[in-house]
Amino acid sequence: MAPAEILDGKVVSAQVRGRLKSQVTQMREQVPGFRPGLAILQVGDRDDSNLYISTKLKAAEEIGIRATHIKLPRTSTEAEVLKCITSLNEDPTVHGLLVQLPLDAEKTINTELVTNTIAPEKDVDGLTSISAGKLARGDLGDCFIPCTPKGCLELIKETGVQIAGRHAVVIGRSKIVGAPMHDLLLWNNATVTTCHSKTVQLSEESTVESAKHFLEKSVPGKWNIQYNHLSLKTPVPSDIEISRSCTPKPIGYLAKEIGLLSEEVEMYGQTKAKVLLSTLERLKHQPDGKYVVVTGITPTPLGEGKSTTTIGLVQALGAHLHQNVFACVRQPSQGPTFGIKGGAAGGGYSQVVPMEEFNLHLTGDIHAITAANNLVAAAIDARIFHELTQTDKALFNRLVPSVNGVRKFSDIQVRRLTRLGIEKDDPATLTDEEINRFVRLDIDPETITWQRVLDTNDRFLRKITIGQSPTEKGHTRTTQFDISVASEIMAVLALTSSLEDMRERLGKMVVASSKKGEPISTEDLGVSGALTVLMKDAVKPNLMQTLEGTPVFVHAGPFANIAHGNSSIIADRIALKLVGPEGFVVTEAGFGADIGMEKFFNIKCRYSGLRPHVVVLVATIRALKMHGGGPTVTAGIPLPKDYIEENLELLEKGFCNLDKQIQNARVFGIPVVVAVNAFKTDSQAEVQLVIRLAKEAGAFDAVKCTHWAEGGQGAVALAQAVQRASQAPSHFQLLYDVQLPVVDKIRIIAQKIYGADDIELLPEAQHKVEVYTKQGFGNLPICMAKTHLSLSHDPEKKGVPTGFVLPIRDIRASVGAGFLYPLVGTMSTMPGLPTRPCFYDIDLDPVSEQVNGLF
Repeated sequence: MAPAEILDGKVVSAQVRGRLKSQVTQMREQVPGFRPGLAILQVGDRDDSNLYISTKLKAAEEIGIRATHIKLPRTSTEAEVLKCITSLNEDPTVHGLLVQLPLDAEKTINTELVTNTIAPEKDVDGLTSISAGKLARGDLGDCFIPCTPKGCLELIKETGVQIAGRHAVVIGRSKIVGAPMHDLLLWNNATVTTCHSKTVQLSEESTVESAKHFLEKSVPGKWNIQYNHLSLKTPVPSDIEISRSCTPKPIGYLAKEIGLLSEEVEMYGQTKAKVLLSTLERLKHQPDGKYVVVTGITPTPLGEGKSTTTIGLVQALGAHLHQNVFACVRQPSQGPTFGIKGGAAGGGYSQVVPMEEFNLHLTGDIHAITAANNLVAAAIDARIFHELTQTDKALFNRLVPSVNGVRKFSDIQVRRLTRLGIEKDDPATLTDEEINRFVRLDIDPETITWQRVLDTNDRFLRKITIGQSPTEKGHTRTTQFDISVASEIMAVLALTSSLEDMRERLGKMVVASSKKGEPISTEDLGVSGALTVLMKDAVKPNLMQTLEGTPVFVHAGPFANIAHGNSSIIADRIALKLVGPEGFVVTEAGFGADIGMEKFFNIKCRYSGLRPHVVVLVATIRALKMHGGGPTVTAGIPLPKDYIEENLELLEKGFCNLDKQIQNARVFGIPVVVAVNAFKTDSQAEVQLVIRLAKEAGAFDAVKCTHWAEGGQGAVALAQAVQRASQAPSHFQLLYDVQLPVVDKIRIIAQKIYGADDIELLPEAQHKVEVYTKQGFGNLPICMAKTHLSLSHDPEKKGVPTGFVLPIRDIRASVGAGFLYPLVGTMSTMPGLPTRPCFYDIDLDPVSEQVNGLF
């Protein structure tokens, strides 16, 4: 027998590290910015563990691995350790994860459970049951091997000894060394006998291998996302049939695909979830993606399909062009759902699913807004009543009650005292005059602008009398209900940037003026903190998906005429971070470009600081014909032949509206892509005419789209045009400076966007300009409340009206949301139910629990 040979591990280790360093350098040259990451999790502070870890960290640094040492205290619980491992499993910058054993914890922790919580693809120590099982089964190319056996095998191979056919003896049978060494030699074709002992450690090698596997499986920055295949049918079935033909991915699975951590997602069943704002903090250094806004020509009763185009575009970008892409859309009100309009989930093969969830309660955000809004309304009338029926002293005693003999101001009361210039925090030190100023809001009932709300179409609440009970002692007043989405709280939700910012905006909401003409806010009423509590969950965006499996944020749904008609800034910001610098976020602005897009730029982008890359302008052939003077359309009656037969002359006349909206978009310095949303009755000549005229009018591109019938495939040309436009030079600019006088800002919008000759302020509007300017609100942006059916104030005037003066009937303030809204004509804030509402057809199957008749 030949004498035993002593193998020098130091020499081999140096060679291995040199090889690994070269491999890391090669990976980083292949993918700039990429670096293999190793995380070492330690519980407690054992000296031997500290020594092992310092050695690993030094070796990792030498090779070029980014190694992170996470040290949890000895007091850590099992749940805390598991949560930390889960977080590291989900961290895309960590490719290898080691848990230093033994765990030095005061409390009992199941080591087996901890080890098996490590994601198999990051188990570079090879200690999970999955890794052990693969090794035992001989799947050596698809598992990590514990470091000591792997090191031993490296040493044996360096000697040049042939392993196959030899008889090997393993001394030891531990899970970490002996047993895996036995399996490793066995699958290298040795005959193995097992007995007892230990050896070296090369965890860095497994981390490099893990990083290589990561690069092989995915492109850094690109989501590893599973798209759904559509089975298209002709004729196209109903929206609800199509929605139900698709099986949505579990929402938790989608969240993982797009890079969300489990701790950032709150599940609401299988198909929807809320995403926490902490995601923004985690991704704050991630560059934003490309920002696209979808708008349209002046809408007609025929419909232009903005929502359908938005969804079709993101399906094309994601499922067909394999880009990271998010849709960000508004949540619809239940009023129209049960009334006459129906839902807003898109249509045909371009929808958000499941559409029943989308169009009904979703996650309760609108209910939260309803509750918060009505709390303010109740506080206003209660405060007026109590001030009218009590002395200053009685009011003070009730507002600042003595508890166990101690009087103390609440935080919100201290802030009110500060606003009044009373720098005191002891209730006993206030003078009678200071008590009077503190307890008396002295609200002028004639100036109350805050209404109660309900998310139901109810015409009989448009004007009501409250306070008729004998307990209110004759203190009645006339008021009204609005639909919930018309509440300023909805506009606040859409424009807020954080929980802290929302708290501030909710406190700034002005509900009335005092008899001295001073603004009264929700903070003065003492209710703003409670509003924030009611809205704390609503501020988190709702995650859903399209038919083809691309992610969608559904968040906020402010009215598009009296408010700004756009989904939330928070949803856009999170989405822009998640898609990364090469991805796209597509959001939709309500109504035509003269309303929704103008407000998107001048209000939403002004507050968010986000700069859009592309405007997608949706148009249909038949709607352009109506703008060209086509006959009136009546619901339920077949379309006149002008809309279903070729008529190039009528179409060219109506192109003027699309031309004007292209110019409106170009005023802001953004490239415009026209999406011609095609119907089967449109002729090729008509489509080509619109495309040619749009390009001549200055559109970056114009393309035909068939996404309603074909899903994302029917919007691929649009998606490619949007990609090209996003690379084109742009010079985004806002339309006006907010420091300009209120009247000047209104005039700029009227003349440059609507095409008006001038504006005319009626007496009430002129009075409000003076009031708001005096109260310090004159520097807010303008949110025009105007009909969406015409560029002018007259809904009957189609095309591009000229020679008109825009009348401003009144001006109101949404100070918390952050805009003034001039009223052009009469705006209905409470829809009514038709003779036959949609709810006639809606019912629930008690066996399957399926909602029937919704659409």
